Amino acid sequence: MTTASPDAADLSLLLVRIADALDRLAPPRAANVDLAAADAFVWHADSGRPEPVAKVNRVDMELLKGIDRTRDVLVDNTTRFARGLPANNALLWGARGMGKSSLVKAAHAAVNADLGKDGKAPLKLVEIHREDIETLPALMALMRPSAFRFIVFCDDLSFDADDTSYKSLKAVLEGGIEGRPENVIFYATSNRRHLLPRDMMENERSTAINPGEAVEEKVSLSDRFGLWLGFHKCSQDEYLAMVNGYIAHFGIRIDADELRREALEWATTRGARSGRTAFQYVQDVAGRLGVALTEKPAAPQ
Repeated sequence: MTTASPDAADLSLLLVRIADALDRLAPPRAANVDLAAADAFVWHADSGRPEPVAKVNRVDMELLKGIDRTRDVLVDNTTRFARGLPANNALLWGARGMGKSSLVKAAHAAVNADLGKDGKAPLKLVEIHREDIETLPALMALMRPSAFRFIVFCDDLSFDADDTSYKSLKAVLEGGIEGRPENVIFYATSNRRHLLPRDMMENERSTAINPGEAVEEKVSLSDRFGLWLGFHKCSQDEYLAMVNGYIAHFGIRIDADELRREALEWATTRGARSGRTAFQYVQDVAGRLGVALTEKPAAPQ
């Protein structure tokens, strides 16, 4: 008994169905993106396009206290890059709430203000989420032919034991055939200096035949950043300066002695002194005194 072959019409219909199925499985085509539409974007890997951000949630540079040297280094590096001069990728690491991501956004705004005075094209800030790092090559390909210059920014970057997406970042920063485009620089913040947990590094060293080689590949990721900018816990005086800076910025009227006592008590009950803690205290004061925080800056991160 033989099976009849499908006729031409059936075969054509089958091919159409297969083509439709493949189209559904294929990644979305990158839409045309107007990179002049805004100075800041958020990369959406699912759509393959950066979405413009109308208003960036940022802190004014003068409100970032206790990080003067770090601020100057990052602003200088950003300025050189924006003007077409050599500059380094930067890793801002250290204590939580001390203004790492706030400094990146403030530096971007400060440099663009200077570029505007000189009539130069603005520097673009593109945020990529940690979970989308594997799509970084696609984002780089989109930016490579552009006449603009870009800071690609990843907040709270770190990798777990089974995570291999760091390889995409290594290839983009300094490895691979194409490498990082000349018009792109990469800034990242992290609580970890080497971007992976210390217990993971120690475990791999203790179980490996060659302990040095076991973690070299992962640790070498941080070496791709020419700038390592450390953020450490602030002193009591620095913390109070942060509080007073916010109080003055928002025009909140409160007795100086009462402010000092309450601010120190607030930090003690939270077990930390930081820019974020200072801003949270100021929010509480403003609420109790019925003061609206107009044009509220973001809490330092």
